[in-house]
Amino acid sequence: MFSKRKLLGFTLIILLIFATIGCSATQTNKAEQGQNTNQIAQQSVEQSTEAFWGKTKMLKAHFIDVGQADAILVQLPNGKNILIDGGNVDDSEDVLKYLRLQKVKKLAAIIATHPHEDHIGGLDKVILNLPVDKIYMPKVAHTSRCFEHLLKTIKQKQLKITIPKAGQSLDFDKEIHFQVFAPNGGSYENLNNYSIVLKITYGKTAFLLCGDAEHVSEKEMLAKGYDLKADVLKVAHHGSRGSSSSKFLQAIEPRFAVVSVGKNNDYGHPHLSIIKRLQANRVKIYRTDQDGNIIISSDGTDLTIKTQRKQ
Repeated sequence: MFSKRKLLGFTLIILLIFATIGCSATQTNKAEQGQNTNQIAQQSVEQSTEAFWGKTKMLKAHFIDVGQADAILVQLPNGKNILIDGGNVDDSEDVLKYLRLQKVKKLAAIIATHPHEDHIGGLDKVILNLPVDKIYMPKVAHTSRCFEHLLKTIKQKQLKITIPKAGQSLDFDKEIHFQVFAPNGGSYENLNNYSIVLKITYGKTAFLLCGDAEHVSEKEMLAKGYDLKADVLKVAHHGSRGSSSSKFLQAIEPRFAVVSVGKNNDYGHPHLSIIKRLQANRVKIYRTDQDGNIIISSDGTDLTIKTQRKQ
């Protein structure tokens, strides 16, 4: 039998234990509530960040300095990368190095505008070193070893060639409109006129990439009534006199022009008449022989242009 004093002491101990447990439980609940609050706050920050970056995702067009040749890397807001042309054979390592510096691990597409070496020369090494989803080329063959090597590499990698048609849209990003404007024919004397001409539209901004298309192709595009207006023009055929006619430039109304050209080249590119024609139309000219790599970014409304000379 417990005495009244012992019973009272025992009761006090029990009450103290329950009080301690209650206090611990309250602290635990508060800690859990605080943790939940932190998680909610973190989710809110992540959603806000996602919303912010979602509105400011950029399209970037890199006009790579590959001398007297063409190579353009287009990076889309959804993370996909597209390579348009790949320079000469001797440029292949430089092109690969540039792609790696831009953290390109895969190409959604390679677009070979036409089969001249200064446009396809570096592509076989790119295909051998990076996964590629699609290959786009015009329906024309060439007898050069460079072209044969490219076809063998494409076959080796079990890839198929897709021939785009003028007026066709290419689906790479739901926010970006890729439209093919040329070639519009199938029997040209000059390989340059087989060039795939692309217009890339992102929001209120547009790029027109003309390969080496010459006056014949330009007249066909004008006759088709395509909407050629673009903020950025990749000047066709390195600024040759055989391209960039006055009527063609008037239809484009570019603000900026990019000329992919080699220093002191043997062709006299870009020709002075083309430079004067662009200047007369108040077009700001960028040249890879003077400016190095030219990177033009678009947020769908505004353009930002940076240049990067080789070191």
